[in-house]
Amino acid sequence: MAEECNHDCSSCGSTCGADTRKQDMHEAPHELSDIRHVIAVVSGKGGVGKSLVTGLLSVAMSRKGKHVGIMDADITGPSIPKMFGVSGEVHGSEQGAYPVTSAGGIDIVSMNLLLENTTDPVVWRGPIISGVVKQFWHDFIWQDVDYMFVDMPPGTGDVPLTVMQSIKLDGIIIVTSPQELVSMIVEKAVKMAEAMKVPILGLVENMSYFECPDCGKRHEIYGQSHIEEIAGQYKLDVLGRIPIMPQLAAECDAGQIETTDGDWLNQATEKLLELDK
Repeated sequence: MAEECNHDCSSCGSTCGADTRKQDMHEAPHELSDIRHVIAVVSGKGGVGKSLVTGLLSVAMSRKGKHVGIMDADITGPSIPKMFGVSGEVHGSEQGAYPVTSAGGIDIVSMNLLLENTTDPVVWRGPIISGVVKQFWHDFIWQDVDYMFVDMPPGTGDVPLTVMQSIKLDGIIIVTSPQELVSMIVEKAVKMAEAMKVPILGLVENMSYFECPDCGKRHEIYGQSHIEEIAGQYKLDVLGRIPIMPQLAAECDAGQIETTDGDWLNQATEKLLELDK
């Protein structure tokens, strides 16, 4: 005869529909992987420069002497390989597959490194895409990675949910732009992170301003920045403001983001280094 439930889940050896114990859904990486910190770069909407921030953060941490990896989780719109000038096929062995390494030593896994033609569209439904992201995590061998950045697709759909549930994150960085409507978009990302119990490291504003090369005056092309008030509203840190720079765009288009020089993300770098303490 089944034992009568005393509603004390902590002392129960079985599970049932009334089980209130928190279940850990995080999945282990490949048994040969060594990953110390994982940070997801997210945005509540597309077109704010999430991949750019991922790339710049990766370069900045690599220059601090850290071994960096990038998981390009934007399966249908991957841009990381182009930005870093990496191409070719992913190689592996019976043990597993290995990331492709950039000229600066950053390990990268992206859907565009698995396609025969980089312009071929990935026309898949959500569950399949989420499954690929999981394969990037536990089928690839990430060797001696100090900081892994996960470049997320925009929004709060299947892939962000999969990453937050399946991968133990040290935190997320939310990318914004100056438009006033961003406040609503940031709130969606904040609420999702809170619901998934994932720490928010702070905000980065992209396309923050344009600095005239002739007179040095700053112009807020997309309107006045609201990042300080948004950060204050949600008690978050502002980790950087990236300007509009034609040179930066050209370097990314040419696959030379690792040659970029700028101090816009110094605060973000310091925040990330605190994870080692």
